[in-house]
Amino acid sequence: MSTLQTDDDVDVLEELASLPNFYHPTVSSDGSQVAYYYDGTGRNELYVQDLESGERERWSDGNVPRNARWHVQWGGGDEVFFHMDDAGNEQNDVHVLTADGRAEPVVEMEGQTALADTADEGERLLVASSRDGQMNLYVHDRSTGETEKVTEYERAVGAACFSPDGDRIAYSTNESDVYENTDVYVANADGSDPENLGLGETGAETSPVEFSPDGERLLIDDNSNDLGRAGVYDLATGEVTWYESDHEESPDAFLSDEALLVTRKAEMAVEKVVYDLETGASEAFDLPRGTTGTSMAGNPVVDADRVVVSQTTPSTRPDLLVYDRSDGSTETLHAADYGPFSPDAFADAEFFTFDSDGVPETPPRATEVGPYDDFAIESLLYDPGEDVRPAPLVVKVHGGPRAADYRTFDLYTQFLVSRGYAVLLVNYRGSDGRGREFAREIYEDWGGAEQGDVATGVEHVLGEYDWLDEDRVCVFGGSYGGYSAYWQAVQYPDLYDASVAWIGLTDLREMFETTMPHFRTELMEKNLGTPESHPDLYRERSPIEYAGNVDSPMLMIHGVNDRRVPVSQARLFRDELLELGYTVDERDPDEDGDSNADVEYVELGKEGHASTDASQKIRMFRVLQGFLERRL
Repeated sequence: MSTLQTDDDVDVLEELASLPNFYHPTVSSDGSQVAYYYDGTGRNELYVQDLESGERERWSDGNVPRNARWHVQWGGGDEVFFHMDDAGNEQNDVHVLTADGRAEPVVEMEGQTALADTADEGERLLVASSRDGQMNLYVHDRSTGETEKVTEYERAVGAACFSPDGDRIAYSTNESDVYENTDVYVANADGSDPENLGLGETGAETSPVEFSPDGERLLIDDNSNDLGRAGVYDLATGEVTWYESDHEESPDAFLSDEALLVTRKAEMAVEKVVYDLETGASEAFDLPRGTTGTSMAGNPVVDADRVVVSQTTPSTRPDLLVYDRSDGSTETLHAADYGPFSPDAFADAEFFTFDSDGVPETPPRATEVGPYDDFAIESLLYDPGEDVRPAPLVVKVHGGPRAADYRTFDLYTQFLVSRGYAVLLVNYRGSDGRGREFAREIYEDWGGAEQGDVATGVEHVLGEYDWLDEDRVCVFGGSYGGYSAYWQAVQYPDLYDASVAWIGLTDLREMFETTMPHFRTELMEKNLGTPESHPDLYRERSPIEYAGNVDSPMLMIHGVNDRRVPVSQARLFRDELLELGYTVDERDPDEDGDSNADVEYVELGKEGHASTDASQKIRMFRVLQGFLERRL
């Protein structure tokens, strides 16, 4: 069933998955153009749009990646750098695309390589790479073709940027004995004379964002006071001025010598705020309550007053806008495409909170946990409409875990709603957006209170909304959300009638040994310690230890080229189920037809850790839809 009204001959699934999107908009250094990925042709391509005339030109012709996961960045005025990998495996090299459509590699190294910044009109590149194991910084000189390693740390290096003159670099890493800590360093561009600026408290996370245009100040991100805040560090005097509020904030960019742009998060909404550097006064953009975003790694600034942003709500697709803070006006650069659907056809979300101590009423089957501290857990609920009563429920668990669901247009959620499912999103403890301590509630407790929050959220909505069908409840998630789907299925199986685990973790020790080096240290070890220091935790919180608790239909999906969460995580769990006597239907992703097996198992070829590619989304939607129709 579909709640989206279209012509009878329209394939709702295919049309939804094919709705075009733009990704990673970034403004050129002179403020005249914006570059972004857009898949309006059915394939991801790179476009450049003139901000004065509005004219848009496609620069690429099938020579950029199909998956738009990684950001783009301007070099000179007629070239844009992008990341190229092999079928989604994220072992990136950095390539350049010129205005005449030519693409060629610039930095090719083993491991994952990510472009951090450029200098000298794109002639020098600052990149982070795991070439030698841990993620460290390298400077590539295009005139000589040489790549010089400029940092050598045991912990991952990130958040790196050049000074405007290219003579210095700033970055973050951790040399302290407190594992959760990160500090800001400034060094010469060749890595010599690194200085820890000593900002923030030991144990907090402090990182650079960018140098001011004159190179005299450094914009800082810090959470020493729990909630994230912005700081401006004077490189000459060593003094820092902090800008903060009662909400989680993170700095984006200097708008001028007098103002800075930050992102503020509150009640699952995201807005842009400008701080006056002299007075500390702040003013939020006047846009609808939802999610106002800028590219994570791109430049959003056109000039002192104008900023390029994406704007979306739970029921409206993203528009690319230029916001003028002088008068609150907007100019639409790229309006959202709704295909055959009416713009008002999509479901809105209800925001609510529920109290949780991390221990639901549903009895645990895997391991006893808690009780923990009480929190008001923030959530969104999507209603498929009165025509669907009682409605089956899908709890869709976000990944990360240090991430969050927000009031944004989410294609997977809208797809599920279009098929007649209510959808619940839960920002469990450990999620982003509510400060450092809330995020760290998950440390040394994966599979504990955060999973109790998810289960408590399901119990809450089943008790509060009589139009939900308590006999048709499914948990679905990808990445850490996939871990959650596995864990919910083995810890609280009485609560669910089906589960869908996508690119999820099942064996934490194996994950530690096989994931990329910076994920090993900055995710696994930071969150859980090592398997040697915490062997019981790694064993007790691995879903594979309790595979025999699965007692409702399960769908397992994994990309074979995944380097974050290797496909071995799914294969090990599948093999354990087979050993326990479960029936496993290993299906081709394009296979149709019924299945009575206990578990349906699908591997996705030519795909890594999920994908934005339309054809791959169509395939994923068909696999998901087929399973839910058969089993829920």
